[in-house]
Amino acid sequence: MALSRMTYAAAAGEALAAAMRADPRVVAVGEDLGRGGVFGQYRSRAADGALRPLQQEFGAARIVDTPISEANIMGAAVGMALAGLRPVVEMRVIDFALCGMDELVNQAAKNRYMFGGQGRVPLVARMPIGLWSASAAQHSQSLEAWFAHIPGLVVVCPATPQDNHGLLAAALDCGDPVVYLEHKELWGLEGEVDTARAVPLGRARVARQGGDLTLVTWSRTLHESLAAAESLAAEGIAVEVIDLRTLWPWDRDAVLASCARTRRLLVAHEAVQAAGFGAEVAATVAEQLGCPVKRLGAPRIPVGYAPTLEAVARVDAPKIAACVREWLTAK
Repeated sequence: MALSRMTYAAAAGEALAAAMRADPRVVAVGEDLGRGGVFGQYRSRAADGALRPLQQEFGAARIVDTPISEANIMGAAVGMALAGLRPVVEMRVIDFALCGMDELVNQAAKNRYMFGGQGRVPLVARMPIGLWSASAAQHSQSLEAWFAHIPGLVVVCPATPQDNHGLLAAALDCGDPVVYLEHKELWGLEGEVDTARAVPLGRARVARQGGDLTLVTWSRTLHESLAAAESLAAEGIAVEVIDLRTLWPWDRDAVLASCARTRRLLVAHEAVQAAGFGAEVAATVAEQLGCPVKRLGAPRIPVGYAPTLEAVARVDAPKIAACVREWLTAK
């Protein structure tokens, strides 16, 4: 065990640095990588203990600064992957990644199938999701359901520093295109990280045990869900919180096992509730077990710039707790 306390951003930087040291085929391409990334997620700890940009260790040929053109960045990375490299593609935020959707959805996701496995696209596309305080409608979207809908893509949503280290390492090892969705407001979150711990793709984590209701969530909403569960515990309501971690493939067995015990499911996520991935989880549980299900997501509105408008779009601990409380105490 090699425990260190680090931020969510630093954990990803350490995982990427370790992969680059182990495999010369791993490269990173995107804007502002030379200075360590906009959020410091392309830095690692040097021998003197300071966090330094990865480009200082690996050079500009492996940590590649690019022009501001997401379509160009993603297209180049798909070509790199087909040529034998293992690129990490930096899209800054998911809102900007929409400019590179054709290369990801029609090229990277389809290549293995269309060419009978002769081509593989082992890239990791980092696309930070979620509300970003005071950043308004074009910088605050959670679009994970879009990518879960696309055959050929793996979709990952780490919520903790430990998982941002372990899941990024697993994504780099995957061999297929991975849409890697970090949260814009988690970069500074600190936690203990065991750099030797493997975190497999497709495996959920029970973050809190309980017997009254199963609450399934991911990304930043995990922390709101845990806060809600803590407040509900004081009222005698025991909520089991499951962090899905990977949306595709998602851990049906873990969710179904929990719901078989609690007989109730609430799925909470920051994305718009309409057609969100929570609907897939809820429908699966309803079909398999027949137990009651509920969803809690954002209203189908653009995220407002004003704090009062932004708050309407946030799925926070009080809203989650209120939903559970009203459900369990309804006559």
